[in-house]
Amino acid sequence: MAFFGGSFDPPHLGHLAVARAARKALELDSVLFAPVGAQPLKPLGSTAAFADRLAMTRLAIAPEAGFAVSLVDGPKPSGEPNYTLETLLRLRGEMPGGGTLYCLMGADSFAGLKGWHRAAEIPFAAPLIVASRPGQRLDDLEAALPAGLTLETAPAQMEVKSEVEIRGYLVRNRAGESAPFYLLPGLEIEISASEIREQARRKSRGSEPGRQMLPSFVSEYIRAHGLYC
Repeated sequence: MAFFGGSFDPPHLGHLAVARAARKALELDSVLFAPVGAQPLKPLGSTAAFADRLAMTRLAIAPEAGFAVSLVDGPKPSGEPNYTLETLLRLRGEMPGGGTLYCLMGADSFAGLKGWHRAAEIPFAAPLIVASRPGQRLDDLEAALPAGLTLETAPAQMEVKSEVEIRGYLVRNRAGESAPFYLLPGLEIEISASEIREQARRKSRGSEPGRQMLPSFVSEYIRAHGLYC
């Protein structure tokens, strides 16, 4: 099972492509799309309300086998920020014995990983699956890791045979602990949620923003509810 957190403001075709690739490459039973309640790195919050982001995520993944929406990272009654590490530890504690929890993220999220709460612990709470940019090198990946972590090519036994290209690495910390790290290289997904929101602001309420970047039901929801205008 893979945890796929984020604002999903809105959920777009890039999110779905990353989740499909990860599910196929690692033969995942499920991918949990978990809209976040309050991101610590976004003090002004998301543009759309949590209820709208949740509804759009449900619509986006509805036709997809093996995708599910999770409220595990939803708003806290206290209003405190959601921290990925805490969410992963909670999910892992609720999993049945023998199950493996992964943490799936796109290239943009991985690039900002250093700034996350207790970031160096995250790859050890759940192995990372990162959708990389085309041509990204090992030293580029290491540069994005939190302080104290290094990356090395994985041993042969970690090799994954799949129709989807996937590369295996090991991430190590200063204590000598290691955890698997998987890279989905070259998906070439250039879709920006901020660009979609900007398109919606520029267009009239009668239009369907980002039709080529969004699942049709999500585009219709944005138009019907006047989001991002």
